Amino acid sequence: MSKENVITDDISNNCCDEAHIIQKMKKRMNSGDKFYSLEFFPPRTDSGGVNLIARFDRLAIGNPLFIDVTWHPKGNSGGDEVTASLTIASAALNFCGLDAMLHMTCINSSTEDINKYLRKAKKQGLRNILALRGDISDTVDESVRQQNELKYASDLVKHIRNEFGNYFGIAVAGYPNGHPECSSYENDIQRVKEKLDAGGDFVVTQLFFDAETYFKFLRDCRNAGITAPIIPGILPIQGYSSLRHLAQLSKLQIPQRILDTVRSIKDNDEAIRNFGIMEAANLCKKLLASDDVPGVHIYTLNREQVAVKLLKRIGLWREESIYKSLPWRPSANGKRILEDVRPIFWASRPKSYVHRTMMWDEYPNGRWGSSASPAFGELKDYHIFYLKNTSKKDDLLKMWGEKVDNVEDVYEIFTCFVSGDCNRYGHKVETLPWNNDSLALETLFIKKSLEYINSKGILTINSQPNVNALPSTHEVFGWGGPNGYVYQKAYLEFFISMERFKILLDVLPIFPMINYHALNLNETLDVTNCDQLQPIAVTWGVFPGKEILQPTVVDPTSFKYWKDEAFALWINQWANLYPEDSKSRQVITNITKDFVLVNMVDNDFIQGGNLWKVLDVLFSREEKK
Repeated sequence: MSKENVITDDISNNCCDEAHIIQKMKKRMNSGDKFYSLEFFPPRTDSGGVNLIARFDRLAIGNPLFIDVTWHPKGNSGGDEVTASLTIASAALNFCGLDAMLHMTCINSSTEDINKYLRKAKKQGLRNILALRGDISDTVDESVRQQNELKYASDLVKHIRNEFGNYFGIAVAGYPNGHPECSSYENDIQRVKEKLDAGGDFVVTQLFFDAETYFKFLRDCRNAGITAPIIPGILPIQGYSSLRHLAQLSKLQIPQRILDTVRSIKDNDEAIRNFGIMEAANLCKKLLASDDVPGVHIYTLNREQVAVKLLKRIGLWREESIYKSLPWRPSANGKRILEDVRPIFWASRPKSYVHRTMMWDEYPNGRWGSSASPAFGELKDYHIFYLKNTSKKDDLLKMWGEKVDNVEDVYEIFTCFVSGDCNRYGHKVETLPWNNDSLALETLFIKKSLEYINSKGILTINSQPNVNALPSTHEVFGWGGPNGYVYQKAYLEFFISMERFKILLDVLPIFPMINYHALNLNETLDVTNCDQLQPIAVTWGVFPGKEILQPTVVDPTSFKYWKDEAFALWINQWANLYPEDSKSRQVITNITKDFVLVNMVDNDFIQGGNLWKVLDVLFSREEKK
């Protein structure tokens, strides 16, 4: 693993087309497996960016074929801000594991601007563009616009192909009712054909309200010689005002029956949403009943629940379970397509791991290997929106305590997080600095043991139970597809006071099946019974016709990098909630000085239980003292 930047600008244009959405689409079409995709717009605020990324994580569970992000030139869509379209699309791809397509418009931009945006998209791993003309901006001088070479979407498609070859997959827009600025419906279909002939791969349609409108458009396109997939765009109605606004922008004729119904309930938002979901579901079912419709594209308006309810109603929401290719969700960046091994330490902070390894020029495949010098980037950017805790400060204080008087208060918070019980202030502890989400399903198998040891001051931040030859299709532990068997060694990672660790260190030799590694913040303590360079596989799978897969390891060198991050989270996410000179901040800060981070692996994956036994001996010895 080298320190060279994996995201370079000299990527070959002969990259595997598997990264193009059209290829994934064709596979689904050939199998007859209907799909869906989701459209989002960039947020207006930084906090909106944090929330949108959390939404992506939740929606990724339902396995969309892809998501796309709209382009808003007035908002500096190609910039580095959290609110930029390019930033959001890149985060979805790299950190949420979603194939992401970036909208790009040309009418208000020079070819130099377009090239700059495309080069930046390429650097960030984006491989798919929805090429659009865009709306004419009042802020751009008409004489300047007339000088631009790219006046139509077909010009943009040609330009992308000329400048970037086949690197990008390209989608184009279609208008079942005809583009409002086109001279005729028939002429508009010719414009669609021009975009495809210039290098477009498939069509995503503008919204419509009647299935026959789409089917007529599809027949007319086929009669005009268009053979590319044409994916219907569906908008669940979510509000009276937004419906009117969208209709005005797109110059669509809304059916009178829809207008009459929405007007009659216009002051009842929930009733409108329910009506919108019902209408959209009925429309989707009519469309998907046809062999000519491979899937649907949902205009979400960034409303997660509406999209999920619609997809469940039409049977396309398929929660990730046996479909997992690996125990962890891979990045969708093509550079990491062969990556199939990661250290376990970042299991609850996968975005941080991706962020810290973005500069690698290759990623572990098959084996982690010896890691004498993995080049992990520094993690000083805790403020980056995709790494931030999604909870507000007031909510964090309710969960972690308006005040922390002593370390026993911290024990209680950890215990409540595991148990699901309310803390002493009556609030659920739904996150910790190391775990932004609720407990993984597999943790439920060891929940009682975790509750007990946390109440005793063994502050756990990562764990997994042992698994011996469960089917790879198991609803909790399964990964890798059918016909295989999966295995896990029990793993436990925790903070413990230095004083107590010294007692534990005397106990550990009684349990030779346990490997351990302990570090304090400044590494004046670095104790292990493992090889300092060789990793230990803690998750593996056996599948027909394949070598044994080992997707999760405990790697001693990576642990040292993780240790810095794990200790820093005490300060950056917890201690900093309190005033600088407060006792609460002092209690949390002192933990970073007085505690040790320990990982333990029980190599007896058949019987298991050694991790709990060694801690029981620790507690017993402490009681005798």
